Amino acid sequence: MSNNPSIILVHPQLAENIGMAARAMMNCGLSDMRLIMPREDHLSAKAVSASSNAEEILYNAKVYPSTEDAIADLQFVLATTARHRDQTKMVYNADKAAALCAEKSLSGIRCGILFGPERTGLHNEDVCKADAVINIPLNPKHCSLNLSQAVLLVGYEFYKTQIDAKAEEFVTNHTHPANKEKVFGFLAFLEKELAECGNYKEGEKREKTLINLRNIFTRNPLTEQEINTLYGVVNYIKRS
Repeated sequence: MSNNPSIILVHPQLAENIGMAARAMMNCGLSDMRLIMPREDHLSAKAVSASSNAEEILYNAKVYPSTEDAIADLQFVLATTARHRDQTKMVYNADKAAALCAEKSLSGIRCGILFGPERTGLHNEDVCKADAVINIPLNPKHCSLNLSQAVLLVGYEFYKTQIDAKAEEFVTNHTHPANKEKVFGFLAFLEKELAECGNYKEGEKREKTLINLRNIFTRNPLTEQEINTLYGVVNYIKRS
């Protein structure tokens, strides 16, 4: 993925949080970390350890003296904040902001996302330098996020725009979904075995029981291995 957004950490305080932010970036295919006057060394042992094998992002990170310097080469900048600011700006949620960055990146526009210090978040002086704001709607009673959590949430929304992720998938491992012939064959076998049991319901109650049984085994897909297992269970019970 080329021309991905830059992640800009403004006055980050703890080396561990910088390292964990690098880890979050690596998770989401982001690589350009920019640091504005970090309080602790982003190459310290604590930062590298917290990055969990994402240290190449730390080694390639650039340090800047000011927000203006860090975003000078960018053309579109978003500021993350949980608080409403007294500023007239477009405010996007994370997925809309990610889609916007993806669209602009495809057009060759260089984007960046600002994240504030752990204790205070971005100051208004930094927010006013951004083109728009990202707000992640969370529980209003407790909407603050750890720095790396914020990077991960925003980064993941961008990553989703770059991949074709399946919304759901039936994983069968080493077997295959059973076709209807096998399912109905097992149901016929089960109904035959039940019919041979004593005190089995007759008439309308029996039909209702059979319909309920059929629904149990047709409501969700079964694999061939599961059908074979069910045969084995019934045969074991029959021999007991």
